[in-house]
Amino acid sequence: MEAIRFDDLPGTLPIFPLSGVLLLPRGRLPLNIFEPRYLHMTRDALAGDGLIGMVQPCEPTSLGTSPVEASAVYPTGCAGRITSSSETDDGRFLLTLTGIARFSIREEIATTRGYRLVVPEWQAWRGDLVEAATATIDRPRLVAGLKAYFRLNGITADWEAIEATPDERLVTSLSMICPFAPSEKQALLEAADLDERARIMIALIEMAALGRSPEGDGVRH
Repeated sequence: MEAIRFDDLPGTLPIFPLSGVLLLPRGRLPLNIFEPRYLHMTRDALAGDGLIGMVQPCEPTSLGTSPVEASAVYPTGCAGRITSSSETDDGRFLLTLTGIARFSIREEIATTRGYRLVVPEWQAWRGDLVEAATATIDRPRLVAGLKAYFRLNGITADWEAIEATPDERLVTSLSMICPFAPSEKQALLEAADLDERARIMIALIEMAALGRSPEGDGVRH
C-alpha cells in the first residue's frame, strides 16, 4: 500500500477511545468492531481515507478494552490506516490498523454518526512518517529485563526471533503487547523518539520485575 505523505494527512479524524490499547507508527493493531457507532465509524473510514485515530481515556473507569463513552481523552493519539478488513456473518468488522503518525487533538467536532471526530495537529509528529534509521538501544539490558518480566507474567517468547528483530520493530511491538498500565502506555506513545521509548520501556519492565520479585523491595508502580 502506498505510503501517506505529510500533506495528505487529513484535517479531521475519527477517534476510537480504548483504555490500555496502544498503537504506534508502523505497529499493527487488530480490532474487533461491534458497537453500532464504531461500525458507522469503520464504514465511513473504509469509504474515505481509511484512517482511524486510537486514543486512551484520561481516567478510564476500568482497565478493560471496551470503548469509553464521551470521557475526556489524552491529547495525543496515533492514527492508523485500515490495512485489512473483513465483515463477519454477525455484522462485526475484524480490522488491522497499521500505525501512520501520532497527532495532537486541537478540538473535537460534533457529529451525528455516534462516534467522535477531532481536528488533529500533525506538525509536531511529522517525523513519525519516516522509520527510525539509527538508535542507541541497550539491547542486552532490554532483553535481560524482558526475560524477567515475561517470566513473572507467564509470557513465553521466541528469544532467537526477538534477538533478530530490528530495534524499532522490537520496541514498537513490545510497547503495544506488554500489559503495561494505561498511563505507562501513554508515556510510551508520547516518547520523543525511539531511544526515549526504549529507555522508558526498560525502566517499566525493571520496575515491574523489582516490584513482583520475591527478592525485590516491595516497590509497586
